[in-house]
Amino acid sequence: MFGLEALDLARVQFAFTISFHIVFPAITIGLASYLAVLEGLWLKSGNTLYRDLYHFWSKIFAVNFGMGVVSGLVMAYQFGTNWSAFSDFAGAVTGPLLTYEVLTAFFLEAGFLGVMLFGWNRVGPGLHFFSTVMVAIGTLISTFWILASNSWMHTPQGFEIIDGRVIPVDWFAVVFNPSFPYRLAHMATAAFLATAFFVGASAAWHLLRGRDNPAIRKMLSMALWMALLVAPVQAFIGDLHGLNTLKYQPAKIAAIEGHWENVGDEPTPLILFGWPDMEREETRFKVEIPALGSLILTHSLDKQVPALKDFPPEDRANSTIVFWTFRVMVAMGLMMILTGLWGTWLRRGERLYTYRPFLHLAVWMGPSGIIAILAGWYTTEIGRQPWIIHGLMRTADASSGHSATQLGITLTLFVVVYFVLFGAGIGYMLRLVRKGPKIDEGKEVSSGGPGQPRTPARPLSAAEEGMEDGETDTLPERS
Repeated sequence: MFGLEALDLARVQFAFTISFHIVFPAITIGLASYLAVLEGLWLKSGNTLYRDLYHFWSKIFAVNFGMGVVSGLVMAYQFGTNWSAFSDFAGAVTGPLLTYEVLTAFFLEAGFLGVMLFGWNRVGPGLHFFSTVMVAIGTLISTFWILASNSWMHTPQGFEIIDGRVIPVDWFAVVFNPSFPYRLAHMATAAFLATAFFVGASAAWHLLRGRDNPAIRKMLSMALWMALLVAPVQAFIGDLHGLNTLKYQPAKIAAIEGHWENVGDEPTPLILFGWPDMEREETRFKVEIPALGSLILTHSLDKQVPALKDFPPEDRANSTIVFWTFRVMVAMGLMMILTGLWGTWLRRGERLYTYRPFLHLAVWMGPSGIIAILAGWYTTEIGRQPWIIHGLMRTADASSGHSATQLGITLTLFVVVYFVLFGAGIGYMLRLVRKGPKIDEGKEVSSGGPGQPRTPARPLSAAEEGMEDGETDTLPERS
């Protein structure tokens, strides 16, 4: 298929499925915490605006959560179908970690999700808020275990190899491996930012179309406060993550920087733009700043960054790809910071809600968080190559040995089904966004008892409610 070998197709298939999957958990993590904040603010202040926003975003959360679960199941099966050698070699570590995720996070989310979505008028406000908080915590616990497993593959420790298999001997060391804290913080923060810009873009879209009400303004305001406060923090976490990667995966850093060789004792320059050529072993058309690479990556001007030629060709990642995916991620991060700063400046005289150039920017920045997450994930995973477990197992040794024809057929099926299924789901979610929050301040709510409107009949009915103009609010009254 397209001249690709079986191994290449297996990697493309996994990359394709994870690219779809990672979008939904990221938004789920952010929206769950956002919903907890909204309900908490409603209970504390009594302002029904927060209740209305909760009702609006909970429908979008329900759709997103369902698509995240479905796309995640497919990925789990691929470990056994396409990467059985990896599962056989490292399953004693990765298997339990993913099991812990199901036992501690998924069950927690699933248990309280029903109360959160369908118990609005069936439980008290305190219990309902507790359920929302538990769902939010569950998403973060899930992130904890998934990142523990993936980080171990980058910086493995706490194991022994017995009879050709990895055997864990220290679970604390396995979980809290050297890259785990940085990767966990980086991913969780990225999820919050992606959600903030999604929410902000939704608000800006409505404002540009003349729908200006307190709920829309509150959405934009909260999103931009998050951008202002969290985007710079993410940059700081990214710097710490980079230092950690330089220590444990120097070849990845060399590939990201497109840096081929050091000159004498000169500090390493920072290549802003260029085209790393893997065959010619040079970065062509490069634009660089002297010594800045050493300053950023080593925090000194007398240390050099390892170069690609310091490693055998077979141990080098594809610099042409990760060089640019990293720069896309950084560009999105810088734009987030600038958007937060510009929004703060426009708050004077309430121009934030009326200045159309900024509102257009906010709309265009809507997918920026997702783009940054995908670019960062590609940088991390492609930059690890040729290792599937760094220093222990090469990707070429981890596959199941299927033919290129078999993998080409399944990849084609995945592409068709994913675009149809998740395309419809994303389209429906955007339809909900276009509907916008409905303001029902001071309006009495239905009791929601058996036989009354809003008694849900199926899991995603929570997302279907309120699509008509005659919707009524369904959250419990604040006591």
